[in-house]
Amino acid sequence: MEILDWDDPNVDAHWYGERRLAVTKYLAQESVVHGEVGAWPAWHVAPYVSIWAVESLRAPGYVGWWAISGDLPTDYLSAASVTHPRKALLAFAETWKEVAEHMRKGVPHPHIRIATVEPNPELAALLESRSNVLRQFADDDSVWGAEYD
Repeated sequence: MEILDWDDPNVDAHWYGERRLAVTKYLAQESVVHGEVGAWPAWHVAPYVSIWAVESLRAPGYVGWWAISGDLPTDYLSAASVTHPRKALLAFAETWKEVAEHMRKGVPHPHIRIATVEPNPELAALLESRSNVLRQFADDDSVWGAEYD
């Protein structure tokens, strides 16, 4: 297994490119109509998680969506009531926790389409653990620099 030097800007740039590509492919797959995806993540902790600002087509120049990608599922949510990458991270955490609970019970989520409604304790546990990690990042002031205040 290759050990990457995350202090090397080329390694970071490659990872950003992969994450951005994953986001753009996912948004296309989900038929999300949007403007530009940020050239760089709005926030990240490489190689674990990145939050991407996605431009609104209705209001060019403004964030219409937030997307998440990394060592976790790629997903997106509306920026209508989520105005900051940290809030987006919390929103993803809460949503994934809810989805995991529904998945565990085998009950369809009322607003979110998931691959299966069959009980899937293993996938539910994985999604819930990712939700917990996101909440820890959101609550950790040390990963949020002054530019996020």
